[in-house]
Amino acid sequence: MFGDISGMMSKIKDAQKNVEATKKRLNTVLIDEQTANGSLKITITANSDIKSIAIDESLLSDKEELEDYLILTLNKALKKAKEINEHELAVAAQDGMPNIPGMDMFK
Repeated sequence: MFGDISGMMSKIKDAQKNVEATKKRLNTVLIDEQTANGSLKITITANSDIKSIAIDESLLSDKEELEDYLILTLNKALKKAKEINEHELAVAAQDGMPNIPGMDMFK
């Protein structure tokens, strides 16, 4: 019985290491989002760090339009980042977890 517990603890530690490695890897996963007309482009990581914002000169004359585009485009990029992040971390955690009946929380 104690062998099973130590084996499970080892698998849990492996899962934690896998999750930490995935978090680091997600810093390198880039998400590009832009407006329909391409006048604003944003790049963020899957961990939601903003890497770049490119604004076409045509948007600089209309503050409200620029603000609206920034909000819409950032929100779309952040939503994608969250989806990727949650999926990848769930997969990483599930891969290393021991098979415990009733503990299928990642499915």
